[in-house]
Parts: sequence; structure tokens; C-alpha cells
Amino acid sequence: MAAVPIKPEYGPTLGRLLAPRWRAASPLARGAVIAAGVGLLALVVATGLTLLNSTYSRGGRVPFSFSYRNLYRVAPEPGGYVRVQRRRTDGRLEDSFAVGPLRLQPYSGNLFSELPLYAASYIPRLARSYPHFVLRGEGKTTINTAPAYDVFFTALVEGHKMYGRNVLLLPETPGAREGVVITMLTAPKANPQVTSATEVAKAGVLLKPVRTFTLN
Repeated sequence: MAAVPIKPEYGPTLGRLLAPRWRAASPLARGAVIAAGVGLLALVVATGLTLLNSTYSRGGRVPFSFSYRNLYRVAPEPGGYVRVQRRRTDGRLEDSFAVGPLRLQPYSGNLFSELPLYAASYIPRLARSYPHFVLRGEGKTTINTAPAYDVFFTALVEGHKMYGRNVLLLPETPGAREGVVITMLTAPKANPQVTSATEVAKAGVLLKPVRTFTLN
């Protein structure tokens, strides 16, 4: 391809200035420069991907989707659907967002009334799954208008104290029995705005997946 003509007052170009040095450089030096350029390009691409939102979508009997940023996919717990996390450079867990199945027994009342009844037996089971579990609160809520129930707690996870929030969520369908449990964990001081279990996902990196979570 022919070079684009450049007026003399604008020359010489950077390429012409560097060409003699490039031709005189050893093959080893040229290879090092090319490798450095490829590494810089990879870093730019990785940085750009970090700034973009990622989206997870699942079909099946209870389809759902959500978006997240600055969290990374890891293997879910046995029986779970998906889990995204953020860890410190030393490997310590800072934030986690996981989704697993929820199934209620047949009931005849209103779903908003049934969820607290289900939570009464669910919370003791949850307590047995975490060392030093302490219930910090519970109550009805909604996730994008869908009926849900919050369970707030603190516990030890991987040997460190974490703020926890589990959300029991079902579709807006009369008599719905199949839904999801959203499990969220945040380490104290991981997010300056989150200072207690009841503030989990009210700010920080877990806010986006909660706000965008939709039962499809």
C-alpha cells in the first residue's frame, strides 16, 4: 500500500525517524519490542473488558438474568446455578453473589404470607451451614417488583467474618413454588458504604446484580 503523501513542512514522520534504528536493531531487540507491544495491547483490552458490564442468563424451569461488574465467575456451590466473586490480591474473599434453587411446598395462601412461614424453617438450616452464624434481621422485600424475603446475618466464611444477605425470591405467579435463593456476602471494610449486614447490596459491587436481577 502506498504511503499517504505528506507535505514537507509536516515531515519527517515518526516512522521515517525510527526506520534506521529499527533496521539496525538486532533480531532479539526487535522481538522484545514486538512482544512489549503485544503485551500492551492485551493490557488495554483487559482494562476495557473490566470497565464493561458482564451479563449472566439462565433458562430452564426458573429462568433469570443479571448484570455485574468487577466480579468474576467461579464454580458455584454444589447444586447452585452461578456464583461471581471479588477477592483481594492475597486471595481473601471480599464480595460474593450466588444464585441457587428454591422450592416451596404446596400452599393455599398469599405468596407474601407464605415466604415468612418458609423462612421460619429456612433460617435454622442456614445457621447450621455457617460457623458463628448470627441472625441480624429479616423481612419482606421485592426484587424488581417480584415478591421476596430478606435474611440478614453475620458468620465466618473461610475463617473470616462476613456480612450476609440471603434473598428468597419467587416469580409473580399465584401459587408459585419454584424460585431462587440469592446469597450475598461482603467482608467488613470491603465497601466503605456497607457497615452492617442490613446494608449488603445497598451499595458497592453487589448493588448492580441485585438491581438488574430479573426472573424472566
